[in-house]
Amino acid sequence: MKKTISLILAVLMLGSCFCFADSIEDSRVVIGADLDEEEIAYVYSVFGIERNDVKELTVTNADEREYLEGIVDNSLIGSKSISCIYIEALDEGEGLDVSVKNISWCTPDMYMNAMVTAGITDANVSIAAPFNVSGTAALTGIYKAYEDITGKKLDEDAKLVGTQELAITAELADEIGSADSTAIVNELKLMLDETKDMTDDELREQIKDIADEYDVTLSDSQIDQLITLCRSMEKLDIDALKQKVEEVQQYLQDIVKKHGEIKQFLSNVADTVTEFVNKVIDFFKGIFG
Repeated sequence: MKKTISLILAVLMLGSCFCFADSIEDSRVVIGADLDEEEIAYVYSVFGIERNDVKELTVTNADEREYLEGIVDNSLIGSKSISCIYIEALDEGEGLDVSVKNISWCTPDMYMNAMVTAGITDANVSIAAPFNVSGTAALTGIYKAYEDITGKKLDEDAKLVGTQELAITAELADEIGSADSTAIVNELKLMLDETKDMTDDELREQIKDIADEYDVTLSDSQIDQLITLCRSMEKLDIDALKQKVEEVQQYLQDIVKKHGEIKQFLSNVADTVTEFVNKVIDFFKGIFG
């Protein structure tokens, strides 16, 4: 049942604490250009590092608009760059971890999947702001930091599609929830080798079928957005994208498995304690009647 994948994605929204390694050379902080010193100090406290321990970059509203203008509603972009990121690049195969603080529009799984589309597949990322913001600037900051760490430019088309994906997924989430919107987009990613040979009408019916599997009804305009996103993703390396989507989904399944194991362990401990307490009560009842 496809709904299971949606539930897996929802686990990320429960909140997690990720421990970042002490790697300095492979880490960057990107600060929104419109923060004051007190606000900068706050986001560093969220990241759990001291200022000047890691190379610091800046992202401006102009940087943000380079990728978001025409994709995200102007009210969400705003006129200031507020959200900040701390990123640690990892070795190939180590996967992605994303956590957020004071980010109201974009969720960890949305960032994670947009990063995969843009070509970032192995990193720890913490995204924070001194107060609630949409978080649209953060993806631009992630691109900037990752390129600075690796010394290599990400594919411009892939970055634009990643931004487009983040925006469309977040807009869908307003109506159907983050977990379902992310899962539906991932389902489409996994079948891009098929969608590229479909007409728009055939793709429209396919999207409706996927939505039905998640018990979701999409409007015509929402389906149009997903068709546009599919056509953009079809221009990327489909095989590599599919592989990375599968790796992320496996990672999420592992989280759920570990979550279940921990929950069962705690349940067993609680049962054992309860049994012990009951035996103590029975013992004293036997003595004192």
